[in-house]
Amino acid sequence: MKRFIAPLLAAASILAVAPAYAAPRLTPEARLAKALEGRVAGEPVDCINLRSIRSSRIIDETAILYEVGNTLYVNRPRAGHDSLDRWDTMVTKTFGSQLCSIDTIRMVDPASHMMTGIVFLGDFVPYRKVR
Repeated sequence: MKRFIAPLLAAASILAVAPAYAAPRLTPEARLAKALEGRVAGEPVDCINLRSIRSSRIIDETAILYEVGNTLYVNRPRAGHDSLDRWDTMVTKTFGSQLCSIDTIRMVDPASHMMTGIVFLGDFVPYRKVR
């Protein structure tokens, strides 16, 4: 019995101390700022080419980042930004070869396949690296 108690006590003491050493959680705005470090904003555009998008990333309740080549496009939705959750799946229905500020995105929970919200896109602001 004593063999089991000592490891349990050691694990409990580590877990009790672990939060003190954990890095502070960044706010969504701070995560966005960190993603855009070393980049400068350009003039907003209405649309980006779907075929050029290499990846997308959700900043919870704040924005969607689209990587197009060396440029990051930030889209701060006109409405529904509170539905942005990095664990959800974005389902986009487009009518052409571009993703535009008039398009909407359905947010879907990947486990239950239930819709969790609708996001109404805004302008796409390009951020390019400073040379």
